[in-house]
Amino acid sequence: MKKTEEQKNVWDVRVGELDQYLFGQGNHYDIYKKLGAHPAVIDGKQGVYFAVWAPHAESVYLVGDFCGWDETAHPMKRLEPLGIYELFLEGLKPGAMYKYLICTRDGRKLYKMDPFGNQAEFRPGTASIVADISHLAWHDEKWLAKRREQDLDSMPMAIYEVHPGSWMKHPYTEEKPDGFYNYREFAERLTEYVKDMGYTHVELMGIAEHPFDGSWGYQVTGYYAPTARYGTPQDFAWMVDYFHKNGIGVILDWVPAHFPKDACGLAEFDGQPLFEYADSRKGEHPDWGTKVFDFEKNEVRNFLIANALYWVEHFHVDGLRVDAVASMLYLDYGRSGGQWVPNIYGENKNLEAIEFFRHLNSVVPGRNPGVLMIAEESTAWPMVTGAPKDGGLGFGLKWNMGWMHDFLDYMKLDPIYRSFNHNKMTFSLTYAFSEQFILVLSHDEVVHLKCSMINKMPGLYDDKFANLKAGYTYMFAHPGKKLLFMGQDFAQFQEWSEARELDWYLLGEEKHRQLQHYVRQLLHLYTQNPAMHTLDHSWEGFEWINADDNTRSIFSFIRHSADGKRNLVFVINFTPMARDYYRVGVPQKGSYRLILNSDAEMFGGHGQPQPEVLQSAKGECDGMPYYLEYHLPPYGAMVFEYTKRAPRTSKKPEQETKKPGQGTKAPKTKK
Repeated sequence: MKKTEEQKNVWDVRVGELDQYLFGQGNHYDIYKKLGAHPAVIDGKQGVYFAVWAPHAESVYLVGDFCGWDETAHPMKRLEPLGIYELFLEGLKPGAMYKYLICTRDGRKLYKMDPFGNQAEFRPGTASIVADISHLAWHDEKWLAKRREQDLDSMPMAIYEVHPGSWMKHPYTEEKPDGFYNYREFAERLTEYVKDMGYTHVELMGIAEHPFDGSWGYQVTGYYAPTARYGTPQDFAWMVDYFHKNGIGVILDWVPAHFPKDACGLAEFDGQPLFEYADSRKGEHPDWGTKVFDFEKNEVRNFLIANALYWVEHFHVDGLRVDAVASMLYLDYGRSGGQWVPNIYGENKNLEAIEFFRHLNSVVPGRNPGVLMIAEESTAWPMVTGAPKDGGLGFGLKWNMGWMHDFLDYMKLDPIYRSFNHNKMTFSLTYAFSEQFILVLSHDEVVHLKCSMINKMPGLYDDKFANLKAGYTYMFAHPGKKLLFMGQDFAQFQEWSEARELDWYLLGEEKHRQLQHYVRQLLHLYTQNPAMHTLDHSWEGFEWINADDNTRSIFSFIRHSADGKRNLVFVINFTPMARDYYRVGVPQKGSYRLILNSDAEMFGGHGQPQPEVLQSAKGECDGMPYYLEYHLPPYGAMVFEYTKRAPRTSKKPEQETKKPGQGTKAPKTKK
């Protein structure tokens, strides 16, 4: 029979013997095209094919709005040896709501969402929805080709971490009581903001379906379903495509560590522990009240690895930030003595989880060069970004949580005490190149009474802004990729809440516009200057000038580029004391052009005039043969560019950009 063009695009969905074998071995990387609900043409008849893994069930029935939720209308056929149940329902079309009725061996009836379902009912509903995602529209071929060739070590990466539901909202209406932007509106508004600011990537929280807004998306019930809060799977694909067309990478938060106990979800899916460890000492997180995936089961590991590939290959995302890695690596994580089970060697390492990570991080980037696998790992576990063949976990990048805690501890101090804590800012350089790091100031640091970034800063109103500018300068100059959570780039005073939009109204105030403008300048300085990123992974790219000036709380260092051109000198003063005739050592004779000054009036500083170009003078200083002498402002952060060639005579970046208030104050809204 000749197939129509639509039928040609439909997947071959039926579960066969080979599918069961590969799934049972943990190597069926396209299992999401078999299990779940998929429009299909079988024996010349159009309908939907359903398949679900439920080996402990006595029987399974398909129920839905198409049969009035009749419990016995559609019994499913069991396939051996894995206990997969299947059913083809002729005439059914996308949009139908359904669940699986699991009849357990002890006589219970469980109504479950589809673990492989591609669309879910809008909360508080918990049904799955038939969706046809077999032929999404894409226009990002050039982006994907470029991604395959990119050098992850040397490329700039400035990530804007975003929670879509609270970034910006529509006003309350009866039609949109939650105010959520849909994926398409969100993409347009966010792209405008990200491009103006200079971020390279967005990291999206809470995309996989989850029942409770307050979990921020970290307690997932629909691993294969983009959340219905913001639209359909087609809308989600449109958003990713739109970001790519505008040169913006997309990273998703991904949660393979645990899942909630909601009755509709994965917990005791077929009447017994299936996706989770059976022993509660391994299968439950006491701190979080959640279930832990059973990494001993091939099928469970396959469920997760295929899910990672689903987001990367089917929805074209550029990376996954893997949540709570430490909780997976340590059997005693969050547990007291007697509440955990040692491994076969009597140790606290989860050997199955370690092998899971090595498998995951070999397959995902192995099949998709240029895709990022990022670990949120909070301990000193060795070789998180090391190659699996060398005993590492295989991640491409790791969140630098040690730097983050030391940095924030230092920045919160009254300046008078900073001299006694100088090492908090320098210690990270002792291990900065032991892993491939991202420096992060994430959502976790601006919630639960931790204060927003601006309110962490000591001092009165003006001092807070000056401190934050100095701190952000140190962050962007320090080796490592960068991540900043939404709202902190314009100094939101309130802590973040998922229940409300960012305080965009603050951009009506000059200080907040000036701070935002300064962060914009830092982002452009970082992405446009090779010295800031090409040697990020090596001591060749960083050189201390003076790491020991604790009495004055001043840090000075050089960032080198691979070609030795346009190297940058950073000097950052973390006290309110101005330093007249301040001297800093420099490595060579020549002209040093001031390219960024946090004290400039346009950034809310004092605006004391500074020469555009400084000439080095001969004389030992900071162990260097030459020095610069100038006025170092209070909380001043100054960046100089030097080169062996004659300095360029173009205007400073501050003079080339729009003044605060003339550029984008906030993304346009559809209010």
